[in-house]
Formats: sequence, C-alpha cells, structure tokens
Amino acid sequence: MSRVGKNPVVIPPEVKLEIKGDEVLVCGPKGKLIRRMHPSIKVEYQKDRVMFARTSDSQFHKALHGLSRALVANMVKGVTQGYQKTLEIQGVGYKAEMKGKNMNLSLGFSHPIFFVPPTGIELKLETPTKIIVCGIDKELVGLVADKIRSFYPPEPYQGKGIRYLGERVRRKAGKTAV
Repeated sequence: MSRVGKNPVVIPPEVKLEIKGDEVLVCGPKGKLIRRMHPSIKVEYQKDRVMFARTSDSQFHKALHGLSRALVANMVKGVTQGYQKTLEIQGVGYKAEMKGKNMNLSLGFSHPIFFVPPTGIELKLETPTKIIVCGIDKELVGLVADKIRSFYPPEPYQGKGIRYLGERVRRKAGKTAV
C-alpha cells in the first residue's frame, strides 16, 4: 500500500465533491476545480471522506495511488483556503506595478515586461518589490510564480532578480583587481 494513498481525504462540510466517471469535481466557497483521474485508480466517496484504490501493485500504479490522493487533497484545500506564493524583486530601480489586473515589471531591460495572469490567478502587490500570486489551483499558482521568476532569475554575483520569499541565493565572489 502507498503510505500517502491509503490515507483518506477528509471533506469539510462546506465542500461538495462529485465523481463522474473518471472526473472529480470539487466545489467550495472559493470556487470549483475539476481533475481527470487515471482510469486505473478507483475513487470511492463516502459521506465525509474519499478513499483511493489501485488495480495492481506495479510501481507505476503505486506512484499513481499516492499522486491521485495528493491531487484531490490539494483541490479540497484550494477551494477552502486557497494557495499563495510570494516573490520579491531585488535590484536598484527594479519594481512592479499593477495596470488593472495585469502587471508591468521594470527589471532593468530596455523595455518593461507586461504580464497578463491566466484566469483563476490573482496578482497583488504588497510593496512595489513584493508580488503575491493567489489562486485555488496549487499547480497553476506555482506555474505562474515560476513564470514571473523566469523573467529575471536571481543572479549569483550581485543578487539582482526575482526570487521566492525566503529563497537563499548562493553568492559568488567577483573578479578581484590586481
């Protein structure tokens, strides 16, 4: 048995879960999410918990067992609490500003970067150098945060760039004058 897959997912009373064939639909106070499950994973829903079972003990099915359970648990947490990632911008003159729901990033290039978030993602600015990415889909929040970070990843010599809050960047020594 998968150690993760054998644990049930407890469904809070404010969340509705429906299983239609191989699709799982989770509705909650923050929104709704749909995910298609692999056909070899059986999803069983009893009044306040969801259990998962696999068809065989192959390595592939064992991995899918734990993955499926984790995905549904993330969906339940997303529609009740939501997810967020915080990014910080470091560098002199580097900043972000909101233009409606879109973000304009000034990162030292010859042009500003205009970022339009996908549907289901909300961008907030705490300060001009602190970006908060919010949403109910954990995977999408991580992808958007990584996309914003990819515009100017932190560089090891001066530390400039966009990094996750609390991320440590290993610094390198620069050239020394002789």
